[in-house]
Amino acid sequence: MEIKLFGLPAEKGRWLFIPLGLTVLLCLGTVYSWSIFRKPLEKLLNIGATESLLPFTVLLVVFAILMPITGFYINRFGARLITAVGGIITGLGYILSSFEGNITTLTFTYGVIAGVGVGIVYGVPLAVVAKWFPDKKGLAVGLTVIGFGLSPLITAPLAKSLIDTNGVRQTFLTLGIAFTIIILAISTLLQTPPTGWKPQGFHASAKTATSINERVPMLQSGSFYGLWLCYAIGSFAGLAAIGIASPLAQEIVKLDAATAASLVSLFAIFNGAGRPFFGWFTDRFSAKYGAILAFVLILIASIMMLKVGIGDALTYKVAFALFYFSLGGWLAIAPTSTLTLFNPENYAKNYGIVFTAYGVGALGGTLLAGRIRDIFGSYSNFFYPTAGLAVLGIVLALFTLKRSPVVVGQEVERVGL
Repeated sequence: MEIKLFGLPAEKGRWLFIPLGLTVLLCLGTVYSWSIFRKPLEKLLNIGATESLLPFTVLLVVFAILMPITGFYINRFGARLITAVGGIITGLGYILSSFEGNITTLTFTYGVIAGVGVGIVYGVPLAVVAKWFPDKKGLAVGLTVIGFGLSPLITAPLAKSLIDTNGVRQTFLTLGIAFTIIILAISTLLQTPPTGWKPQGFHASAKTATSINERVPMLQSGSFYGLWLCYAIGSFAGLAAIGIASPLAQEIVKLDAATAASLVSLFAIFNGAGRPFFGWFTDRFSAKYGAILAFVLILIASIMMLKVGIGDALTYKVAFALFYFSLGGWLAIAPTSTLTLFNPENYAKNYGIVFTAYGVGALGGTLLAGRIRDIFGSYSNFFYPTAGLAVLGIVLALFTLKRSPVVVGQEVERVGL
């Protein structure tokens, strides 16, 4: 019996899951527009830079914790139910953030509640698409996940317009209602293929010796700790840059708020583009060289930002484009590296553990950026630690990102990159 999707044969209908998943991730990726909210919140709540980064930081940490956990329950509860529940929680977090309160309540409503929702939903569209495209998994997942990185291209100017017109609290309410409706509607359309389904003409390749023979468990491999630290460093620089992009432009370069907001949208393009580029680069040249390239870009961007002053908009634009590009790159390098460096049969569990580095990097980078701003009165000094960490990342990548050994009987065989 032929399977139909959206009234089309499954071979054609499956492609519609990509724009549906991309739309869900566009909603969730509004977190990357947080810098647009910071100045209005600092004025409204009479808080400093560290405090205004807290909701953003907590959301990223909660997201990083929940994403790998919920991924194990998709088969048990189904893509539709998990997406619907996560969408409702995400929308609720935004709606509750519109109520009167202080930075503590906002951190809980936006950071914890919305963060739980984002963590629940994020992996579902990717899992659905991956199952429908065993023959084009990299392409299909890459096209879907772009939605998260490109979100500020749409949501940053939208949020800025809503804030200017209705205020920051009403903006949270509007976005919360919209996200709930959109994600709930799309959740009704998500489904995974029946057991045994595969595209016409697709035949899974035979298992290689590497996958037949069990590699050393990931947590016993030095490569895991190198990859985890590299991912944390890449997230540290990139997520902090996202959190401070708009206020830094206004304070150091003296751009007006509207221009700063529009640049956040521009940078989102580089965030999105970094994912397919670094996915291709890592496949082509190995995880080690993908990581080194990303850290070189962070180092260049950090050095450029140490020289930025009033009116130096071009340097700022290039530097932050590189920060966003490298962050998007790490969201391709890390999963690809997990798949190639360790036993691919344990990929789902392994990447869930590796992904915790994203949350740790978010926590460290955003809190340090805010603290430096509060202590020194400027974000400029933040780029000394990012430059130093980029150098450390290059060294770590060079010496630790190697494939784990393959255990064959009682012997251990190294598999070259």
